[in-house]
Amino acid sequence: MSESFVPLTPRVGAKATVGRDEVLDPAFAGECLDALERYGVLLFPEVGFSDEEQVAFSRNLGDVVPQGPTRPDGTQEVVFKITLDPTENPAAEYLRATIDWHIDGLFEDGPPARATMLSAHRLSAEGGQTEFCNTYAAYEDLPEEQRRHIESLRVVHSLAASQRATNPDPSEDDQARWREAEARRDRTGRVGEKEHPLVWRHESGRKSLVLGMSVDHVSGASDADSRRLIEELTAHATRRENVYRHEWKVGDLLIWDNCGVMHRAVPYAADSGRMMHRTVLRGVETINGVAGAN
Repeated sequence: MSESFVPLTPRVGAKATVGRDEVLDPAFAGECLDALERYGVLLFPEVGFSDEEQVAFSRNLGDVVPQGPTRPDGTQEVVFKITLDPTENPAAEYLRATIDWHIDGLFEDGPPARATMLSAHRLSAEGGQTEFCNTYAAYEDLPEEQRRHIESLRVVHSLAASQRATNPDPSEDDQARWREAEARRDRTGRVGEKEHPLVWRHESGRKSLVLGMSVDHVSGASDADSRRLIEELTAHATRRENVYRHEWKVGDLLIWDNCGVMHRAVPYAADSGRMMHRTVLRGVETINGVAGAN
């Protein structure tokens, strides 16, 4: 067991006990990735990284996904600013949906992100905490008969479903905008829908639940049965004892295993000033368990 991390809760999360210089040392990467697999969420309290340091740390751990604005030379920034203020991020309206439980990248091409890193630059006076739940433990806690049943099920995820979580009565304009966004994101002709197993069989041998606001329906099930099962499993996964809520301080940095942890932001006002900087590690394992394939 690493001496560089101490658990935050019995089920998910650990806090680093090492200094910022050691965190930035490439030699620390292996220990950090092992701890991420063990704890699901790692906190580096008030480490105060600049964007350049956050990117360097991210690159020590894996391949970083470009996601920010495009530079004048045509390359893309790798730091993405998380804010609900549309004057600071044109995608602010889309980010409103992050107040519901989700796993990043479930309706996009390729493997979901391996991990996500978030650093706190400005905080909201109310709300804005981030919660995490352990989807490995959620699967393992289920009765054996139920585990066998859901392992055969597949679930459709979509951008539209994720947006309906916070906009349950969309206008025609809303729906048209979602369809356009889905078409831009998807290259398979399935208009932004992706079907995945409900249970992720990881290459490590572990299994986890694949849930979140992006769930549209369970394949082959009625709407009522789909809704009942997904609500039941989500309530099970997000029980208090399976959740870590992080109270941010400026300078905090968190990294979480996007393959075994769901997360959400506690609601906060769009004009609160809250600003997080995000970097993302490219996925290496598809939900079907075949690395590098879709």
